[in-house]
Amino acid sequence: MPNLPDVVLWSIPAFVVLTVIEIISVRVHPDEDAAGYQTKDAATSVGMGLGSLVFDLVWKIPIVATYTAIYELTPLRVPVLWWTLPLMLLAQDFFYYWSHRGHHVIRVLWACHVVHHSSEKFNLTTALRQPWTTLTVWPFYVPLIAAGVHPAALAFCSSANLVYQFWIHTERIDRMPRWFEFVFNTPSHHRVHHASQGGYLDRNFGGILIVWDRLFGSFVPETDRPVYGLTKNINTFNPIKVATHEYVAIAKDVRAAAGWRERAGRVFGGPGWQPSARPGPPPTEPPPTEPAPTEPSPTGPTATAPASPAAPAAPVGETTAA
Repeated sequence: MPNLPDVVLWSIPAFVVLTVIEIISVRVHPDEDAAGYQTKDAATSVGMGLGSLVFDLVWKIPIVATYTAIYELTPLRVPVLWWTLPLMLLAQDFFYYWSHRGHHVIRVLWACHVVHHSSEKFNLTTALRQPWTTLTVWPFYVPLIAAGVHPAALAFCSSANLVYQFWIHTERIDRMPRWFEFVFNTPSHHRVHHASQGGYLDRNFGGILIVWDRLFGSFVPETDRPVYGLTKNINTFNPIKVATHEYVAIAKDVRAAAGWRERAGRVFGGPGWQPSARPGPPPTEPPPTEPAPTEPSPTGPTATAPASPAAPAAPVGETTAA
């Protein structure tokens, strides 16, 4: 088993220091257009992050067992060397893109990931707002395990990816150099991802690299000021509700569904999926009406007035009485 460091654990001091610096920066040099900080919102984000550490320990048991079984079954092996680790990180970032995209377009997966998008702020504490139901993530990385990547190496790459994404949750950095913006995920790209405007929805899924979005047609640059949060915000700081609100909404929709097809759509369709309108009864035609009887017209192209009887002509030499 490769001996790799716990990247997240070693990064916690940096998380704390950078967050404090950002808070001071917002206080000293406020930006009226920026979302900034809100105490309850930040506390909720930190609470969700701490809760995710606990729940991830629970989910890790079946996930590690499954990965280990697949790893033992495959004849392939990828050694953990100085030059293979960057390649494994590249491959993990590729599958992260598809996992992230899938968690936006399939509602039961979105129910997990929506937690991270539920804040109406965008700062370094938002990066800590992590879901408690990450059991839906592991299937996307099965190809890496089947290709011979050790589960511990995959865990290291996933942690490195997560740590990289911490610093991009900020409004205090405008743009990075152009070459960096073209290749890597940046605060500008990730602000778009967290925005709730129609043109920004479901865009910029990359973890470390933004090139995946450029390749697969999901990239959008930041132009308008983003509005953060959900298209329909949940308006709560209760961690339990933040973690479970979409699952509750799915259960209600499934219970009210008219049939199994609609139930499947409510679970596996997109977050905004709606059943197609049911066809109504065909329009009924009014009963035919009898035409009103009409009198025969005395005139027409062939009708002629009856001739009046001619008066008898008077004999020559006689006169008629006046």
